[in-house]
Amino acid sequence: MTNLRVWLMLLVALVTAAGAVVVASKWLHARSLQTAKVAVAQQDVNMGQKLNPGMFKLIDWPKDNLPTGTFNDVTKLDGRVVKFTLQNGEPVMESKLAPEGTKGGLSAVIADGKRAITVKVNEVVGVAGFALPGNYVDIIVNTVQDKQANQDEQNISKIVLKHILVLAVGNEVSSEESKPKVVNAVTLEVTPQQAEMIDLARSVGNLSLVLRNQSELQDTETIGITKDTLLALKPTVQPEPVVLAAPPKVIVKKVVMQKPKPVVNKQCTKVITGLTESNECF
Repeated sequence: MTNLRVWLMLLVALVTAAGAVVVASKWLHARSLQTAKVAVAQQDVNMGQKLNPGMFKLIDWPKDNLPTGTFNDVTKLDGRVVKFTLQNGEPVMESKLAPEGTKGGLSAVIADGKRAITVKVNEVVGVAGFALPGNYVDIIVNTVQDKQANQDEQNISKIVLKHILVLAVGNEVSSEESKPKVVNAVTLEVTPQQAEMIDLARSVGNLSLVLRNQSELQDTETIGITKDTLLALKPTVQPEPVVLAAPPKVIVKKVVMQKPKPVVNKQCTKVITGLTESNECF
């Protein structure tokens, strides 16, 4: 009787657990069916390009995973300008668009407080065409260092700007990520002060671009390198004159030997006078 009661309790527990699983599954399934319409690109859209409704389509998107700032009406995108390249199938969000009323072109993608400046490059300076829009570069200037005390003029290379965004190469603001593009000019996004630095740097020397890893945020400080440092040259050091030590002074002491006194052999005679006795030598 006891065993039967135990088995009945186990059976009730199993049935209850199975029912809970079924109910939870149905609830999750019903919740997953709750969707919203989201506008996604149906073609690649370059940054700075003006949008029209034909570039987008509406798809169902789970409400629980709905990105912030999406659009559910493609007509609201008419005339807007994108600040970042959109890939086919990517949802468009307000954070990727320039403010309403902005005209298309490169000026639409420049961040607030920043400026765009173009630098003349060649195949070598432009990192063989791999400095593409959206990449980050450092800028090196090679110039002649002014004369220092007891030193001649010499070339020096120094990184003057770091983590600079490439806005465009040539006259294009987008490019295939895996395909390099050799151009004669690169447009960079900089602050006003950095624009002044670049303008001065290219007037006093030659500029080169150094491609960075896009995920690297930490900068490495450098002091620049000169020809002497590069070739490990050191100024010739004249040997110090050798000063010979003076020979030790010899002090000669004069020793006066005293002659021994000659020994005089004396003869003595005992003299007795009364009760007194004495010796007389001669």
